[in-house]
Amino acid sequence: MSTITQAGLPGLDLPHQDVRSPITEQFHAFDAGHPWVYRALEQLVVQRLAAGVTRVDMKALFEALRYRHPHGVKGLNNNYTALYARRLLADHPEWASAIAVRRRRSP
Repeated sequence: MSTITQAGLPGLDLPHQDVRSPITEQFHAFDAGHPWVYRALEQLVVQRLAAGVTRVDMKALFEALRYRHPHGVKGLNNNYTALYARRLLADHPEWASAIAVRRRRSP
């Protein structure tokens, strides 16, 4: 009797994405291919803070990007929110009180 593995199931093999890559590697590949996403997130944070918001929700920013660019953010994975938040904080430490991040579970 043969054993079917997940890799052999129809619909689970994604040629455009290496499912074995850690999220961080996938994030870096996406970010390198879509540098405008980071700049757009940066602008959204600036706009929200200028409007008087004291806490910025990264998932809400992702949804705002999807709404504004429905055909231009293919591959924007919700798993990247924390990584973009950390990158924003690395570049803008003054936003630390507005963007919350949790302790990482993996390196």
